[in-house]
Amino acid sequence: MKRVRIAYSTQRKLLGFTFLIPFLLGFLMFFALPLINTVIYSFHFITVDDFGAMKLDPVGVQNYIDLFTVEVSTKSQQILRVLVDENTNVLVNMPLITLFSLFLALLANRKFKGRAVVRMIFFLPIILGLDVVTDMLTVTTGSDWVAAGGGLFAQSLVARMLIRYTSIPPMYLNPLIEFVENIFSIISRSGVQTLVFLAALQSISPSMYEVAKIEGATAYETFWKVTIPSILHILLFVVIYTIVDLFLTSQIAQEAYSFAFEKNKIGIGSALSVVYILNVLLVLGLVLLLTRKAVSKNGK
Repeated sequence: MKRVRIAYSTQRKLLGFTFLIPFLLGFLMFFALPLINTVIYSFHFITVDDFGAMKLDPVGVQNYIDLFTVEVSTKSQQILRVLVDENTNVLVNMPLITLFSLFLALLANRKFKGRAVVRMIFFLPIILGLDVVTDMLTVTTGSDWVAAGGGLFAQSLVARMLIRYTSIPPMYLNPLIEFVENIFSIISRSGVQTLVFLAALQSISPSMYEVAKIEGATAYETFWKVTIPSILHILLFVVIYTIVDLFLTSQIAQEAYSFAFEKNKIGIGSALSVVYILNVLLVLGLVLLLTRKAVSKNGK
């Protein structure tokens, strides 16, 4: 019997599809139907009849109109304002978390005594769930960090010296202070990314670094010419993961839950959920569009 030979590229595609099968089954069994129902509910005014069944009255796009013109969030903000603030928060924190996790992975990948202990400390956000600690240490402040007094760092001697003895404009100094104040939140969200980066760094062939050393490349040149190109695809994966993770815990998701289950406005909550999903897809599409050329160019 003649054996059928499959090309190596086809084998890789089949292997990738095999790994996708559990996700596809889970999506079809547990996510597809609720997603379809959410879209349907967003075009209806939903009430409960005397028998406890849901009653759907078609209203067209009125739920979407009311969402942006009538409804407000739990913090008395317009929904459009909440969307803008959350998108800004994601686009600001995503590069910070990505770069910080890459920095931690580079440190954890170096050979030194006590490396196992250091790695354990880096992964404490995953092991211990640092959100509890973050909630205790994060201080809620107003929009003007300096004027409002800020949190622990804003009230420290270092921050006061920066304010008093430097000529840094408040528009640049306030984001810096805010970043330091949010360091615990950034650490708590960097655990998985650090682990992914560490695995990517360890997959780079040592011979590439040996060739770079023989050619007389400096550590700086080796980092940009060997390390970064070798993990560029993983970098894109980490960026996407970070964006999705930030949106999952954003105020938008909390507001959708509040409308549907606390305010008993299922139609409005469903409309916000649809807008939320489209917003996430739009942000991911823009990020992929901006980074795809760099990744494709490196892959050639």
